Amino acid sequence: MYLITGCNGQLGRELAARLPDAICADADTLDITDAAAVKQFVEKNNVDLIINCAAYTAVDLAEDNFDAAYNVNVVGPKNLAVACDKVIHVSTDYVFDGTGCVPYAPDDETNPVSVYGKTKRDGEIAVLENAKCPVVIRTAWLYSVHGNNFVKTMRRLGAEKDSINVVCDQIGTPTFAGDLADAIVKIIPQMSPENAGVYHFTNEGVCSWYDFAIKIMELSGLKCDVKPIMSNQYPTRAKRPHFSVLSKNKIKDVFDLDINHWEKGLEKCIKQF
Repeated sequence: MYLITGCNGQLGRELAARLPDAICADADTLDITDAAAVKQFVEKNNVDLIINCAAYTAVDLAEDNFDAAYNVNVVGPKNLAVACDKVIHVSTDYVFDGTGCVPYAPDDETNPVSVYGKTKRDGEIAVLENAKCPVVIRTAWLYSVHGNNFVKTMRRLGAEKDSINVVCDQIGTPTFAGDLADAIVKIIPQMSPENAGVYHFTNEGVCSWYDFAIKIMELSGLKCDVKPIMSNQYPTRAKRPHFSVLSKNKIKDVFDLDINHWEKGLEKCIKQF
C-alpha cells in the first residue's frame, strides 16, 4: 500500500490523481512529526511505500520560525523513513547556494543559505540515513493549478494590472507538478537498494523568473507588461539562490525518463485552468 503525505499540496494532488488506490494523508489525518503516530499509521495500513510531499515551504517565514520548519522538514521525514523501508522524499534546489554557473549534479556539495534550505537538506540526510530504500528527488520552481504558486500569482496580477516588475537575475527551471508526478509514478516500480540515493527532476530548459512571467502572460492571453528588475530591487527576508539549474542526467539514465521542456509543461498547466 502506498501512502502520499502532504496530499493537499500541488504535487500531492497530482500524485493522488495518478495513484487512486493510495492512502492520502495531510496534517489533519497524520502528524508526521509524531513518531509514534507515524509508526502506528504505517503498520495499521500495511504501508510499504511512502511518497513524502509534506513540507514547510514558506521560505521567508521560515527565517523566523525555525522550529516549525525543522519539525516538518526534518523530524517528519525522519519518522517516515524509520517507519517504512521505501520512501520517496521530495526536496529542493534551495539546498544549493546558487553561486555556480553550470547545472548542479545530485552529488555536488550543498550549501543552503536559508533556514528553509538548511532544514530541507537535513531532511534529505534523515531519509537517506534511516530508510532502507530511499529516493530523494530535488525539484525547483514547482507550480500547478492547485495551491499558491508563481503561475497563479502572475495570472492574477496580469488580469489586475497593466504592468508588473519581475526579477530577471535568478535563473532556474520551472517544473509542472504533473510532469514530476508522472516521473514518480514511473520510478516507483524501479526502486531498489541498488538505485537508492539523490536525484534531480525539473522540466528541461533554463529561464529567469522574468522569462517565465513573459511566457505565462503570453499563454494566458494577458496583455500585462512585464518589466525586468534585479533581486536587490525586490528584497526578501530569506536569501534565494541566483542560479539553481539542476542536472537531470542521473534520473533520466537510471529510470529511463523523458522530460518535457518547461514551456511544454506550462502549456499543459495553462490548459487546465
